[in-house]
Amino acid sequence: MVWCVLAERNVEDMGEAVNKVDGAQKQGFWKSLKSEFKKITWPDRQSLVKQTIAVSVITVILGVLIAGVDTVFKYGIAWLLKL
Repeated sequence: MVWCVLAERNVEDMGEAVNKVDGAQKQGFWKSLKSEFKKITWPDRQSLVKQTIAVSVITVILGVLIAGVDTVFKYGIAWLLKL
């Protein structure tokens, strides 16, 4: 009986210790995250605009290319099925 009471106290103490460790780990995580964000070199506005335009143009070109290939396959398969 006494052993059960002591075991319950130890479990409760362990829970508090885990909560304290979790809190410390969370604070350490956020501090680490903040320091890592400070190390990032963000692109300047001119570079960002150039890259955005490049990505947009390539996206449109690939979209048109895929649509063209799809159309060729569509009519090609339809033509083959008519034979």
